Amino acid sequence: MVKVGDAAPQVAFEGPGGGETTLAAWAGKPLVLYFYPKDDTTGCTREAQDFTALADDFAAAGVALLGVSKDSARKHDNFTRKYHLKVPLGTDADGKLLEAFGAWVEKSMYGRKYMGIERSTFLIGKDGRIVREWRKVKVAGHAAEVLKAAQAL
Repeated sequence: MVKVGDAAPQVAFEGPGGGETTLAAWAGKPLVLYFYPKDDTTGCTREAQDFTALADDFAAAGVALLGVSKDSARKHDNFTRKYHLKVPLGTDADGKLLEAFGAWVEKSMYGRKYMGIERSTFLIGKDGRIVREWRKVKVAGHAAEVLKAAQAL
């Protein structure tokens, strides 16, 4: 699991629009990388809409945005169109990027344990190192908090 100060793991995943990529594709520019459980669910939709509402502010600060889940590129395309999202979405179908960031965790619901995505966000500096992390994210106000941290870079 990564921590503040570590270099962001360079694990391959499917980038926005398809094709294999790594976080090196965003090198030289700060990046907000957020992991979320599933497209088109209440919390994940709200989070994507909140980041979309602030996308121009992130761009003005010179900070890129990237959301990642295990959903397919096709699901991401439908999700993006349905809600007019401005946040690019990547797919980590095999979960290697999630595991590298410690966002693939054991969860529990109604006494049943299972593996799932922990809603988490990482602010990565232009040098590729993790500047800030948010784990077990609560959606309300989160995008604004991340923007404030990004603007302080």
